[in-house]
Amino acid sequence: MTAIVKNLIRVNKNEKYYVNAYSMTEILIVLCIIGILLLMVLPSQTSVISQAKSIEAQSMLNHLYGLEKNFFYRHSRYSSDFEEIGFEPALTIDAGGQAVYTIQIIEASTNSFKATATSLSDFDDDGNFNTWQIDNKKLLKEIVKD
Repeated sequence: MTAIVKNLIRVNKNEKYYVNAYSMTEILIVLCIIGILLLMVLPSQTSVISQAKSIEAQSMLNHLYGLEKNFFYRHSRYSSDFEEIGFEPALTIDAGGQAVYTIQIIEASTNSFKATATSLSDFDDDGNFNTWQIDNKKLLKEIVKD
């Protein structure tokens, strides 16, 4: 401390100083108001979140389609084996990764294939898990909406 501050403390030893600040009650009221506003905004944002996450499914299915077509041009058939076509699925959230969708080839024959991407979590807690499907005609559609 500087000498001036020490002298002020000695001179005004009996006087109490107060700092202008907000009380704990005022801060608590402001936090409650912010919380209420967030609760009003969040339900309208769940559709935006699910749309953003569904881009992951669409991207992976389009990549799988390209690999299946490439395999078809070389071998004149489609494959149901990821390793055979060279597709390495991303690690899902339940396996320590970041992928929200699990990819499966549900049908593969000499003339066609179908693959699905199913979400591992229910984005809006309605009991439905978002599912996308692609086929050999590159028809990408959402089978189960979330």
